[in-house]
Amino acid sequence: MAVTATNSILVSAFPSIDDELFNYIEGVLDEHKNEFECTDHVYEVVGDMLHEVSGGSMGEREVKDICSQLLKALKLDSGTDNKHKENKILNAPVCLGSLAGNFEDEAEEVTSIWLKSMDKASVVDQRKLEKAEAKIKSKQEKRDATDKPASVPAIISKEATAVQASNKRETRMESKGTNKNMDIKIENFDIAFGDKTLLTGADLTLVYGRRYGMVGRNGIGKSTLLRMVSSGQLRISSHLSVLHVEQEVVGNDTIALDSVLECDEKRQSLLEEEKRLVNNNGPVDDTNSSSRLQDVYAELQAMEADKAPAKASVILAGLGFSPEMQRKATKEFSGGWRMRIALARALFSKPDLLLLDEPTNMLDMKAIIWLENYLQTWESTILVVSHDRRFLDTVATDVLHFHSQHIEAYKGNYSTFVKTMTEKLKHQQREYDAQQAYRQHVQEFIDKFRYNAKRASLVQSKIKMLEKLPDLKAVEKEASVTLRFPNPEFLQPPVLQLDEVFFSYPNTTKQVLCNVDLSANMGSRICIVGDNGSGKTTLLKLLIGDNEPTKGIRHCHRNLVIGYFTQHHIDQLDMNVSSLELISKRFPGLPSEEYRRQLGCFGVTGDLALQSVASLSGGQKSRVAFAAMAMLHPHFLVLDEPTNHLDVETVDALGVALKNFSGGVVLVSHDEQLIEMVCEELWVCKNGSVSAISGGFSQYRKIVEEELAAQA
Repeated sequence: MAVTATNSILVSAFPSIDDELFNYIEGVLDEHKNEFECTDHVYEVVGDMLHEVSGGSMGEREVKDICSQLLKALKLDSGTDNKHKENKILNAPVCLGSLAGNFEDEAEEVTSIWLKSMDKASVVDQRKLEKAEAKIKSKQEKRDATDKPASVPAIISKEATAVQASNKRETRMESKGTNKNMDIKIENFDIAFGDKTLLTGADLTLVYGRRYGMVGRNGIGKSTLLRMVSSGQLRISSHLSVLHVEQEVVGNDTIALDSVLECDEKRQSLLEEEKRLVNNNGPVDDTNSSSRLQDVYAELQAMEADKAPAKASVILAGLGFSPEMQRKATKEFSGGWRMRIALARALFSKPDLLLLDEPTNMLDMKAIIWLENYLQTWESTILVVSHDRRFLDTVATDVLHFHSQHIEAYKGNYSTFVKTMTEKLKHQQREYDAQQAYRQHVQEFIDKFRYNAKRASLVQSKIKMLEKLPDLKAVEKEASVTLRFPNPEFLQPPVLQLDEVFFSYPNTTKQVLCNVDLSANMGSRICIVGDNGSGKTTLLKLLIGDNEPTKGIRHCHRNLVIGYFTQHHIDQLDMNVSSLELISKRFPGLPSEEYRRQLGCFGVTGDLALQSVASLSGGQKSRVAFAAMAMLHPHFLVLDEPTNHLDVETVDALGVALKNFSGGVVLVSHDEQLIEMVCEELWVCKNGSVSAISGGFSQYRKIVEEELAAQA
């Protein structure tokens, strides 16, 4: 019999197979035995389960051989010619409904009663079978997507959409032009990204003059929400001006200072009109032109247009632009500096609602402190997304917590938010637990006396009381973030060393770095800080070997492998492929499970690994870049501003991962949280030299604040 044959094949191939799984595989095979036409059909149905049973010790060819044996056993049972089957002695109970199904094509005497009973008879529990088949189908689709990631574009592309409930009162006021309210209230709106719901039934209230910090996990939809507001997909009052600092300024021949001044459109149009009136008329003798010119002068004077260049210059200087840089064309700046110009334009134009997405990225400590102080004097409304706890503590008056498809508002800065939220969640859980205990106690009473006639009325009142209790929910805990770098083999010191190194770029006489002595071994935890342009990135490139010293010597261990992470590497990711395909192209020849495992170490799991890189958030792209770097199994991690775009929880996880990493770490960052978690040495780049500083990052921040105070 087929059962005996398949039994012996499975037991012989997998002696330690679980009984439940064994019975289930047999049931599936028996259920589908008449549908199998070739070995591949059997492999598609049970191949995944057989791979799991083997624990990965069997390859595809070996499993297919077993499937081939199973197919032969099943065909032997069903027979090649049903009309000439040999009579067999029954040695077990027979389901007559199943027999009717087998003889349906050859016996016209089968009645409708048999056919009806056929549906009820099944070797396997039908519900379990459907569930298992769905699971097998899902696994097979993933296998198909990952077996040939270079040739099969298994990409899930998505677009964001928003639905918003309208407020009749505000709509009426908008149509009449009488809505002068400066507060922003977006009620009952949903946002989806493809088939993923980001927000449902959410409310967002922004009171004029308040500064809101928005926090939440990477990929949850914070940046998408900002874009929805700035693009008008989420409607706000038309009389409010909105500016979203997201795209860098386009590089052209306009100098940086003029680029900032041009964003004041009213001032710019008045200056152009003044120029036109003067040039077109020569000596102003026309009465109308003369009158209009006087009005233009009056308007320019009223808005203090003559002071605008000085104000713009102060903003640019605060963001790190020297007087010479302010006179350079925007096309001469890198992307990071153009983003600073975009930020300067926003600060200069002073919109009613300023939207900032990670504004501290690409800023040095001096510029961050200046921005913190500047935003504290901001008169209109700010909504900022940031991972920098210190920045949120200094700037935010309120915190919006984006989680579980909802937005919750908290008064106070980030530290206050953490305390309030922690207490709120504790109270919510205690209340839920107390109610559950009470429900259980009452339910026990109901169950005990449900059929007691003397207590029937009391039981009914208890049932009604339970129905009226509020439906409390348990606290939804967000999944913890875990990052993990593979530990390398130990290298004997000296591992990496710079001896009396000087460096200057070709065709220049200016020394960028002078007489640098730096030594790092497997246990080193070094943070390099300094103003932008002080040589931090140049120093990193000397360490990794991209730059050769002009003078001096770079020593490194002959087996040293360095993992280098920078924002440039994120920008260079292929946006048109999935994370899985990207990493498999860079490191070909490994099983798809290994790529999955590596991405999983950095939180890129499930469908996220199959989405196009372009559809990922900034923090998720950083994780993909971390995973690609980790594939090298580096002895040293050299990280240039790794916290850009990461959420607060992921910054914490990165700190833990770097502390647990057995290799060396050299870090360039301004994130106080990460530096204090990881670094034991602080090196300051200044005026071409590199020097150690005692007192850690807090001492460095104090020095920078003193310098800013002296400049003011």
